[in-house]
Parts: sequence; structure tokens; C-alpha cells
Amino acid sequence: MQLLTFLLLYPIIWLISKLPFRVLYFTSDLVYILVYYLIGYRKKIVRQNIASALPHLTQKERIVIEKKSYRHLCDMFLEMMKTMSLSEEEMDKRFTFTNIEALIEMEKQGKSIAVMMAHYASYEWAISLNKYSNLTSYAIYKRVGNTYFDKMVKDIRLKFKALLITTRETIPTIEKNHLEKRLGLYGFASDQSPQLSKTHHWGTFLGIETPIHTGAEMLVKRFDMNVIFLKVKKVKRGYYEATLETMFDHPSEVPNYQISEEFLRRVEKQIYEAPEYYLWTHKRWKHKKK
Repeated sequence: MQLLTFLLLYPIIWLISKLPFRVLYFTSDLVYILVYYLIGYRKKIVRQNIASALPHLTQKERIVIEKKSYRHLCDMFLEMMKTMSLSEEEMDKRFTFTNIEALIEMEKQGKSIAVMMAHYASYEWAISLNKYSNLTSYAIYKRVGNTYFDKMVKDIRLKFKALLITTRETIPTIEKNHLEKRLGLYGFASDQSPQLSKTHHWGTFLGIETPIHTGAEMLVKRFDMNVIFLKVKKVKRGYYEATLETMFDHPSEVPNYQISEEFLRRVEKQIYEAPEYYLWTHKRWKHKKK
């Protein structure tokens, strides 16, 4: 069944990846109508999340953000498919970095680097950072249920010098690289809700008490990695700009949970500046503290 699903959907994905950008975004507009108005994909969750996170806005203002977030979600979904056929030159034009020298300077310290970022703007195209790094790059992800699509996703990332490792593979991979003195560039998206059984710290995110992912902090402390925050901004449709913000270069000296808290404060700042580019479809506040 997995193979049949892959054989049926792969040609569609491939064809979408070959569309000129003007046609791609026209297609995205049609997908938006289908997803938002006809299917109403996770609309209840999105509406509740925005209302909880942005209570100071009127209902009319929140609906505007809601619709814009769905438009962006559809754009990003098709941009993910476009990555399959996207050239390196086109990627460089559409996803730019304002201060790549910050990464180069940090690499001179001879330590592995943890890049922390949110599910905001284009977190998929952030893989283009890898071409500027001299370190082996790893993106931590959740394995796709269909093994054929999982391999396809890995192959696309490999095209941009990124190796995908699952959450279960993360600690063994970093530990092995550390023992063999191989430096790595590790990408963490730690803004979503952790499993309650694996929660070690509660804090606030957008003013709401919630369990916080501390896995990235634990690893940077254990393996003494420098920490960078990747702030991504959507300039216009199909164009993004990223800035590398140095967070910590001596993580072992930082009090417990401060790295995780500082990361969320920076994510909050992004969201408050332009909330329509955040991934609101995730159940971020599904757990309540007893």
C-alpha cells in the first residue's frame, strides 16, 4: 500500500516541482480555497491557538491573521515540493542570509554548532544554510510514515548538503561525532509541544503556561556546542531573509533551562512582529499543568 500511494502521488509532486513560480502560486491560491473554505483543515485548532496567543486583538483582526496564515501554509507546502527541482542558484536568490559571516566566525572556535529555529516563515528552505558551512550538517526531523516518501525527503535534503536524522538517532549521532572529534551543524526546531512524559520543564510561550522542549539545551550543554538562533523573515511571496543571532558560546556556564527560555523569547518576538507566518495548525497548548 505504501508503494502504491507513493507511485500515485510522486508524479503529481514532481509535476508541481516543475511549475514556474507564477503558476506555482496560482496553484497555491486554488489550494488555499480548498483547504480553508471547503475542507477547513484544522481551522478549529488554528482559531483557538490564535485567540489564546493574541487575546489583545479583536476577532476581526484574528480572522485576518488566520486567513493569511492559511495562505502562507499553502505557499510553503508547495514550496516544499518545488524544492525537488529547485536549483542552487534559485535557492540562493529566494532564501538569503544577512550575516553569514557570523557562522563563519563561530566555526573558527572549533566547536559543533546548534542552530535553533521555529516553525516560522520558511523553515524548510533554511536547509540552504548548509552550503555556507564547513561542518557536516544534520537536520533533526520526525520520520515520515511512508518509507518511500521518507527516502524522497532525505534525498531532497541531501541535495543541499543536509543529512536528516530522526529524534531517536540524534543523541547517538552527536555522541559518535563527538567521540570521533567530528564537528557538526545541528538544526533544532524546538518550538512545538513535547510529550508530557518527556517534559522536564514548564514555562510560558506567548503568555500561556506550557511544557517546553529542553532536548536541544541538554545536548548543547552535554557536548559543549555553540548556539545560534536562526531568525527567518518573509520578505514577500517566495522570498525569505534569514539572520543568524548568536545566543550562547559557553553553554555549560548557563543556568539550566535558560537556553530553552531564551529561544522561546526570540520565537515570540518573531511571532508578534508577523503572526501570520507561524505554524498555527499544531496543538501547542494541549497539555495542562497539574
